[in-house]
Amino acid sequence: MPPTTGRLLGSGRFADVYEIDDAWVLRRDREGRGDAVAEGAVMEFVRGHGCPVPRIRPADSTRTDLVMERLHGPTMLEAFRAGQVDASEAGHVLARLLRQLHTIPARHSPAARVLHLDLHPDNVILTADGPRVIDWTDAEEGDPGLDWGVSAMILAQVAVAGEPLAAPARTMLTALLADPSGLTEEGLAQARRRRAANPTMSPREVELLGEAEDLIRSVVS
Repeated sequence: MPPTTGRLLGSGRFADVYEIDDAWVLRRDREGRGDAVAEGAVMEFVRGHGCPVPRIRPADSTRTDLVMERLHGPTMLEAFRAGQVDASEAGHVLARLLRQLHTIPARHSPAARVLHLDLHPDNVILTADGPRVIDWTDAEEGDPGLDWGVSAMILAQVAVAGEPLAAPARTMLTALLADPSGLTEEGLAQARRRRAANPTMSPREVELLGEAEDLIRSVVS
C-alpha cells in the first residue's frame, strides 16, 4: 500500500498531490483515468536515459497512486508570473526539453521516440538543479513531430484566446518553434485532432483551434 499521506499540496483537474515527507509526495488520481504504474515506468525509463524527471518509488505506487520525488521550486508558469523567467527563455527551455526527450528510442519500437504529449509551462518545475518535467499521464511512443505539435497548439490556443497571458504565450510559441524545431505538417494535423477530441477542452477552447493553427503556421513561416 502507498505510505500514509500528510497535507494536501496541490490539486489539478484529475489528481491531488499529498505530502509524504520532505523527500516524497503522493499523486492520487481522483477519477481513475490513467495508470500510475505505467506512467511511473515511462518516467523511470526516460530518467535512465538522462531526461530530467522526478524519481519514482514503484513498489509504493498503484494504478491510481504515484509516489514520486518531491520537487522544490515553482512551475515555469509560476516563475514567469513572478518575473523570475521571461517568456522567450521559457519557450527555449521547452524546446530544449523536447529535443532532449526525443533522443531516447522508444522501449517497444526503437524507430519511434518517447513522447510526453503535454509539455507546457505548468508541467515543468524549476528546481535548483534545473528544470524537471512532470505529468507523464499522456506519454506514448511515436513520431516527435506530434509532441512538438501538441506543445505548439497548447501555447497557440492561449495566445489567441485574448486572455492576459496571450502576448507572452505568443512569445513562448515563437521561441519554441525557432530553429531547430521538430514540428511537421503531420504532427500539427494530429495535434489539432487530439486537442479537438480532448474531453477536458471547453467548447471555446475547441473553437480556437483553427485560429491557433493559423498562428503556428505564421510563426514557422
